[in-house]
Amino acid sequence: MSFPSHHLYYDDLEISAHWTSQGRTLTEADIINFAGLSGDFNPIHIDHEFAKASPFRKPIAHGLAVFSIASGLTLAAPPCRILAMLEVNHWMFTAPVFIGDTIRIRSTVKSKTIRGVGKRGEVLWLREILNQDDKTVQSGEMKTLVECRPIQASHSA
Repeated sequence: MSFPSHHLYYDDLEISAHWTSQGRTLTEADIINFAGLSGDFNPIHIDHEFAKASPFRKPIAHGLAVFSIASGLTLAAPPCRILAMLEVNHWMFTAPVFIGDTIRIRSTVKSKTIRGVGKRGEVLWLREILNQDDKTVQSGEMKTLVECRPIQASHSA
């Protein structure tokens, strides 16, 4: 399998360029499924009666579920030839996400470093997960490895 032709190469990314994904609404099924996948059955996520007595008054989504869903949203914002996630730095969980909230992610190129003899490069992104009210619910830096545009072989006569 290969990347679609419209996916950006490392060379196409400019520092300070930014993209915002489409939205994704979290459902109760998302939360229950993540609890099953992760084994995190903390009642703040899955027990409506317990959550009524919490500061949030209702269940909240797992922070890592929101992070994971937002990671998927980055596939189209921008559509990029990412080969691997290398680091997550200074990640902050600043606001809860509830059932019915719609999140999207804003990605901004902070820096670039060429690697692999010009075959790939590291891109440091600022990633901000926003809710439907444009409030930042999570943010931090993420470093990815991105494919470079292939070097064309010169044809000498």
